[in-house]
This record gives sequence, C-alpha cells and structure tokens, in this order.
Amino acid sequence: EVQLVESGGGLVQAGGSLTLSCRVSGGFFDDATIGWFRQAPGKEREGVACINRIDDKIAYADSVKGRFTIFGDIDVRTNYLQMNNLKPEDTAVYYCAHDDVYFGLEDKYDSWGQGTQVTVSP
Repeated sequence: EVQLVESGGGLVQAGGSLTLSCRVSGGFFDDATIGWFRQAPGKEREGVACINRIDDKIAYADSVKGRFTIFGDIDVRTNYLQMNNLKPEDTAVYYCAHDDVYFGLEDKYDSWGQGTQVTVSP
C-alpha cells in the first residue's frame, strides 16, 4: 500500500516562494509517477506537475511553467514541488499523487495524499 504525506504549505505573500514535500511510503518511488495537483474553492482539481525519474519525464501545467519545479530525492523517498513567484491564483489545497503506470496531469492516479493548504496573499 502506498501512503503519501504532504507538508510545507502555508501563507505567503505574492512573489514569495514555498517548497512542498511529499513523503512516499510503500510502492515504487523512482519507477513510478509522482504528481502534484491543486484544488481551489469552487474549482475542479487540476494537475500542476508530474515526474517519472526512471523514464526521465517531467510535465508542467502551462499556468506554472517557469515558476514551479518538481524533483525527488530517492534517498528519503520524498518528492518536492518548489514554487517561486507565487500568485494569489495559486491559492489552493495541494495534493501529491502516485501511480505505477500512468504519466500525466489528469486525475488518474491510484494513491493520493491528504493535501496541504497554500495561501498566497496579494
């Protein structure tokens, strides 16, 4: 069973930075896709970034390209989402997700974390 625990959310001013962490227990780490999603109040969950290290593939949503970076550390089985130049529209609950087969930004992952709140003030 794969378990995911996010951390690192918080309140930040526009233009600031945050780095989210996703600790992965069980299952594959490098030979799997780790994705980050977010859901703002009243909106559908959207894919933000995903990575598969074995296949050397990374994808970002257009809304975060050039501002967010996804990377992982297999030694601690933790995936990170570094977020720079944050905007108020980035405010959402951020979730990490894990899947052994799927790669992409659609809501098709098998395992999900509980989420961490990110709030960006103007």
